Amino acid sequence: MASQRRSPAGGPDDLVRRLAAIGDPVRLRLLRLLEREELGVGELARCVRLPQSTVSRHVAALLDAGYLAKRSEGTATLLRLVPDAMAPVAAELWAAVKPRIAGDPERAEDDARLQEVLAERKVDSRTYFGRVGADWTRVREQLFGDGVTAVALLGLLDPAWTVADIGCGTGEASAALAPFVAKVVAIDREPAMLEAAKARLSGRKNVEFRRGDLECLPARPGEFDAAVVMLLLHHLEDPAAAIASVARTVREAGPILVVDMVPHGHDEYRQAMGHRHLGFSEAQMKSHAKSAGLSLRSFCPLPVDTQRKGPRLFAAVLLKRGNPAGKG
Repeated sequence: MASQRRSPAGGPDDLVRRLAAIGDPVRLRLLRLLEREELGVGELARCVRLPQSTVSRHVAALLDAGYLAKRSEGTATLLRLVPDAMAPVAAELWAAVKPRIAGDPERAEDDARLQEVLAERKVDSRTYFGRVGADWTRVREQLFGDGVTAVALLGLLDPAWTVADIGCGTGEASAALAPFVAKVVAIDREPAMLEAAKARLSGRKNVEFRRGDLECLPARPGEFDAAVVMLLLHHLEDPAAAIASVARTVREAGPILVVDMVPHGHDEYRQAMGHRHLGFSEAQMKSHAKSAGLSLRSFCPLPVDTQRKGPRLFAAVLLKRGNPAGKG
């Protein structure tokens, strides 16, 4: 039996082999990232939120087809796409494909997770974080957990405030707020959610539970010093009307914190979870705030958790227009 031989570089079979190597959406995502940064397989897996074994398989195919270069640093193997170092046919194929995969919302999420991976590297002053060696962040998380910093910062809230948790669900936000403010009013339209929240917060004496929805919130005008609307607006047909309803219950100059998803491409969420909107941009939040008679004081995309599957979140602070701290 004749032995198999790889066709000459640049021949028809060679072209087909290199085309096949990039004929997979995941591999195109990996190539985009590796053109931007030199990464280890574990870092790549976190950027694209896939198992490391899956990423390793795709990387092997790209290495074999000549799209990637690798080098060793300590015990780590690092990968990079360098067009000038590719075989001409591979470089030409990549140059043709690259412009056609730009602009996809999934690519933006990959890029956001890449920035988190790169930021984590800088934490370790001795070597790149996530590649080799121990680091203080992981030690601190092992000792105290990964949420201690965010929770501790709630101590900056005014301890005399009454804060509304609109659409409280099972009470996560209420539980975080309650130790730091005078009173939390947890509001939800679903009895089952309120029962779960009550069970979670059974030891807290400063949390009041009310049943109601955004069309007719069970609250007096200006009753609250601040309000939280967390992961709720994307379920609503008219976000601006919902924001206006919340604003009625908050005192003049009181902040409304909205936490929701940035624009994303997960259209399946419409059917699976009843989402009316696939996230909100800063411009959209500014428009909704203006329609509700408010101003958008800040819009901040939150850090990406590379171990989680959901889209990136943002935190936006809204104020009644005319407040000096607001911006139109």
